[in-house]
Amino acid sequence: MRDRPNYLPRLPREYYQGDAVVPWTQTTFDRARGWLNNAFHAHFRELMFHAAAREGLFCPTYCLMPDHIHFVWMGLRLDTDQLNGMAFLRTYLEPALLPHKFQPQAEDNVLRQEERKHGAFASVCFYILNNPVRAGFVKHPQDWDYGGAIVPGYPKLEPLDADFWPTFCKLYEKARHPEAGNIKRPPF
Repeated sequence: MRDRPNYLPRLPREYYQGDAVVPWTQTTFDRARGWLNNAFHAHFRELMFHAAAREGLFCPTYCLMPDHIHFVWMGLRLDTDQLNGMAFLRTYLEPALLPHKFQPQAEDNVLRQEERKHGAFASVCFYILNNPVRAGFVKHPQDWDYGGAIVPGYPKLEPLDADFWPTFCKLYEKARHPEAGNIKRPPF
């Protein structure tokens, strides 16, 4: 946790490590718009692949909105650290926003064990994918051009496809290191 004003409280670092599952929201400063386009989307995807490789992450869902970004990261290794991944992503993605900037800190919602069960977890992902519908930009989430999943080696994996969840779950179980859950975390 930081003791600087205007920073959101964080859980201890261990909650962002190992097999943590965390929905993230990164908002632009003053909700600035005008940066979301196909080039930014491509740059975002490239950096997410780099973050995934560096930190051992899968992203089953992301949605880029005109003034903020939503995504879920799932840790795969004991040495996975999502705070390091977020620092990397912000450092390399923010220049693509110029002249705009991100707010000083991303918001997170570390999922508890019961929230990580398939039905509960899928509803978090669908909630993220439905952001453009709730905002009135499209009638169906699949009509929004700025959403998807990041699973290294599977560039065509789409979270709204009928076979996504069985495929994703198999890939996650195969990629997740057995030691990834061996993080000692203080009580929530």
